[in-house]
Amino acid sequence: MAISLLTVGAVMAKRGMLAPAPPHRQVNQLVALRKWGFGLAGELRQAANRSPKQVAVIDEDRGPVTYSELLASSEKASALLQAKGFEPGQRLGLLARNHVGAIEIMTGASAVGIDLVLMNTGLSSGQLAQVAQQQEVVGLIHDDEFDTVASGLPDGLTVIRESDWARDLDATTAPQPLNPPARGGRTIILTSGTTGTPKGAARKTPGGFGPLISIIERIPLHAEDRTLISAPIFHTWGYAAMQLSFAMRATIVLQRRFDPQRAKDALEAHHCHAMFAIPVMLQRMMELPADPQGRRRRPDLRVVATSGSAYPHGFTTRFMDEYGDVLYNLYGSTEASWVCIATPENLRRDPDTAGTPPLGTVVKILDADDGEVAPGETGRIFCGNDLVFEGYTSGATKDFVDGLVSTGDMGHEADGLFYVDGRDDDMIVSGGENVYPIEVESLLVEHPAVREVSVVGVPDPEFGQRLAAFITLHDGHELTEDEVKDHVKANRARHCVPREVHFLDELPRNATGKVLLRELRSRIT
Repeated sequence: MAISLLTVGAVMAKRGMLAPAPPHRQVNQLVALRKWGFGLAGELRQAANRSPKQVAVIDEDRGPVTYSELLASSEKASALLQAKGFEPGQRLGLLARNHVGAIEIMTGASAVGIDLVLMNTGLSSGQLAQVAQQQEVVGLIHDDEFDTVASGLPDGLTVIRESDWARDLDATTAPQPLNPPARGGRTIILTSGTTGTPKGAARKTPGGFGPLISIIERIPLHAEDRTLISAPIFHTWGYAAMQLSFAMRATIVLQRRFDPQRAKDALEAHHCHAMFAIPVMLQRMMELPADPQGRRRRPDLRVVATSGSAYPHGFTTRFMDEYGDVLYNLYGSTEASWVCIATPENLRRDPDTAGTPPLGTVVKILDADDGEVAPGETGRIFCGNDLVFEGYTSGATKDFVDGLVSTGDMGHEADGLFYVDGRDDDMIVSGGENVYPIEVESLLVEHPAVREVSVVGVPDPEFGQRLAAFITLHDGHELTEDEVKDHVKANRARHCVPREVHFLDELPRNATGKVLLRELRSRIT
């Protein structure tokens, strides 16, 4: 899985990372990496040493912040964390949306060895309290809007509001330059928790350029790009986008909340070269009306990189017809990091493919006995790369086979491309027949009246399990339960027909865009 130094150099040169710079800046950049490593603290310092005047973040509230300014405020955040009594090795929770203050806390904690647990902004008060207890956090910093959510935390935790933190940070004296801690602070990212309580998975600190090269060899990001990160930075994809941006000395554009029109406006106003998002965000952007001249404005994008969930059948083609061949979809998980990347060429060939593994990544499709299946056959997806996790913070883990971790998905490989067929626990047996809900979803979403659909399996006293379809409709369209069933019956086998159909205004989703299956199942009586 190792990537050769020759390949590393070639890719870095191609992406503009080896462009000439003043010698002293290049030396300081390398010294920072050698001293601090490839975690958040090191990546920020290498960027600030190489390109101090380069804008690091354009925050919708604070405006532009250069890399030298971001490093200075990050070091003040480190000092403030220590002044408030947080110690190396302790876990601190952060409940925040996408803004530069959250980045200051992330990088500041990393630099003094404090482990940061990134809380999902969609957690209820009870869930937050449960996760805080499970992750053994000693404190929480949260955006002011989450006052009510944070009010249910147990006594004894140090709870700090964003506005109070910002006031204290302004009053903090800039410290002397820091030295790396004995152990750098880890970042703990919660799994999506779509079917249960979120689990904590610690992010590995990259040991070199390999993980960066794996991504930018396939996704054509360039040094000093301007990048809108719409994906939440508390979760895997948004966090990865932030790491990549630091490594590339890019300018990050941040908005606290995603709004399709405001995101489109930001892409145009800042002339963004790249956007990191989750699939449902692009779906909402495609629903925007044309401008008064009857045309859609196309931002100057080279890359739209997404991850987090599957696209509806055919959507990727429609998006690229509108925005150009700029779409790159990464299939991965919190535990496995990346698994496959689908390029525009892959998606034009088959809009439902997950693509192929990037450099340094091994993917195998295994049967129940851990043997590789033949091409075209469905099996369990296993993956290996430099950033595969080492287990949950609770001590539990996923299935491993020969160093490869299970993604929890079923899939197959055909003609050199990989495909995800569904979660390994999504497949149901109805009347003795195996059914993957995604097969029915892919059919129903093609219906002109259907905006979104999710199909789940639920217990059934007669058939063992049955399918239930939850559907949202496009404005002005109508559809009946019988019409849905007839459509499936006409195009799929009998056992694929959902036995009940529910029409909703919106599908319930978490903050990372994934449909909350447990909420859908709770509607079944």
